[in-house]
Amino acid sequence: MTPFAARPEADCLIDSHCHLDAPELAADRDAAVAEAQAAGIGQLLVPAVGAGNFDDVLAMRSRYGCWIALGLHPIYLERHLDDHLALLDAALAAHAPAAVGEIGLDFYLPELDPRRQERLFVEQLKLARRHGLPVVLHVRRSVDRVLKHLREQKAEGGIAHAFNGSEQQAQALIRQGFKLGFGGAMTYDGSRRIRRLAATLPQSSLVLETDAPDIRPAFAQDAPNRPAHLARFAALLAELRGEPLPALRAALCRNTLAALALA
Repeated sequence: MTPFAARPEADCLIDSHCHLDAPELAADRDAAVAEAQAAGIGQLLVPAVGAGNFDDVLAMRSRYGCWIALGLHPIYLERHLDDHLALLDAALAAHAPAAVGEIGLDFYLPELDPRRQERLFVEQLKLARRHGLPVVLHVRRSVDRVLKHLREQKAEGGIAHAFNGSEQQAQALIRQGFKLGFGGAMTYDGSRRIRRLAATLPQSSLVLETDAPDIRPAFAQDAPNRPAHLARFAALLAELRGEPLPALRAALCRNTLAALALA
């Protein structure tokens, strides 16, 4: 098995959001990585979801050479203890991740306390600013509130993962210095708004992602999503935009490097 290069080729595909450490991929993780590399994926970003899986994410970097992000995901709010922000602060200093993430707000699930989510989000934005890192955002039915905190905390930029907002919200995030992540949802014919945004937003604002093993694409609904699917997402995006695939791949690579302050 060949690890990912720390600096990928200029025209390679980068999966900007892949939970490679997830249990669903454990049985054949090496094969999933090899399959992705064979499909032209030159690097991927593995975000943490809580202090309890920082070590798992670090192990992905050690074994596969992938980029990582460390953060406390809003969906797992009840797992985050009072001292986990201090643990995150120490981990950011010790392990030099590419970003703080996955962090943000989720107003879709009613059981998640919005106020506690916002307190946690703001403190993580402060940590990102302190460490000079971009952020990887979870933004589900919460774009306007996320934007408020990004402006107030003067966030360093990053990626709005699995973007599913309006065009106006997209433009606001772009003005704030963020790239927008598109992936499996784009493969469904019924995802008209997502497809329209993917087709019409400035090329410089887009990055690709799988969110593997989640957000299963239309062409593989019966199995966990895999990072190799990114190649088909890129081909679809080129078709939607009417752009040549090689040039789009190079642009997406540049965009991801810029989003993570690696350009």
